[in-house]
Amino acid sequence: MTPQASVLKERLDRLVQGMTKLSHDGRYNEPNLDGTAGDYISFNSWEWPQGIGLYGLVRLWMFNRDPGLKALIENWFDGRIAAGLPKLNINTTAPMLPLSLLWRETGEERWRGELDKWADRVLSEMPRTPEGGIPHIVSDKINDSELWDDTLVMVGLFLASYGQTSGRRELVDEACHQFLLHTRYLADTKTGLWFHGWTFDGRHNFARALWGRGNSWITVGILDLIEIADIPAPIRTFLLGVLEAQIDTLLKLQAPSGAWHTLLDDPTSYEEISATAGFGYGLMKAARLGIGPKGCREAGLKALSVVLANIDDNGTVANVSYGTRMGHDLQFYKDIPIEPTGYGQALAILCLTEALSHVDQKEAAA
Repeated sequence: MTPQASVLKERLDRLVQGMTKLSHDGRYNEPNLDGTAGDYISFNSWEWPQGIGLYGLVRLWMFNRDPGLKALIENWFDGRIAAGLPKLNINTTAPMLPLSLLWRETGEERWRGELDKWADRVLSEMPRTPEGGIPHIVSDKINDSELWDDTLVMVGLFLASYGQTSGRRELVDEACHQFLLHTRYLADTKTGLWFHGWTFDGRHNFARALWGRGNSWITVGILDLIEIADIPAPIRTFLLGVLEAQIDTLLKLQAPSGAWHTLLDDPTSYEEISATAGFGYGLMKAARLGIGPKGCREAGLKALSVVLANIDDNGTVANVSYGTRMGHDLQFYKDIPIEPTGYGQALAILCLTEALSHVDQKEAAA
């Protein structure tokens, strides 16, 4: 049963507050390549967890048009841009995705210059793998020759979103290319699920890990790609087929609790809530759009229930795995620690916001 809209809205308010209070406690020392400190937790840091966090906030604002939330988002970007943007890489591109959506909705010209410059640099400065892939080079590690699931959300969706709104078709085309190339090397033809990564150096999929959150990036990424940009019909049809194959297996692997495991095919690995929230969002959205096999909505609502159960009184999402590097064995994924993060908050926000669409549809039909 879908929770009442009032319950979802109260939890969403709580999640926003929980995100803004996230703070690095010093437990994780991950210096950047240039020697500066890396902060993947605190709300006011410009990195990929915060970028995905802002994506959740912008998506929520697009749904509710709350002026206070809009001010929070705009103040975040104003402050970070005034402080100076970090070096270009995959992860530091993530905040440009929510900024592109904010610009699309508001038309505020003060964002346009930064978005345009960053998009130009993605095309001209990021190195390439064979076949023109964008390697997953991040602030603290050069993963050259490597393709990761994460890249499609951090960079691919930004290129599609900004390219569509600005009329720069070459950006949308590049996003399509990256989705197709990553599908070629990361999608497992046997299960329909996705491996975490691929390297052209030795040509293999590392541990062949069917990692939960990585797969949720794909579920979210394909659905949001076709929503935010005009994708050529053959590519759209192809990607939706890839998505349906993934969802078909996801439905079979959902745990009795409603969650999914951090290694999707290993029930001895822990149940992980950021992936579960991403799948819940994707499955409910797919059902609303008439995409995917039968059972998407029911599985999405089941995921929603376990996500709601993992939001504490402070608005913090529990049982979220910390940022996950490329694992060379499966035990690596089972050992990733649990830590509240911006992406955990954001994926929960996406899940609850999509649930509101289902509540609204049900109420409209009554």
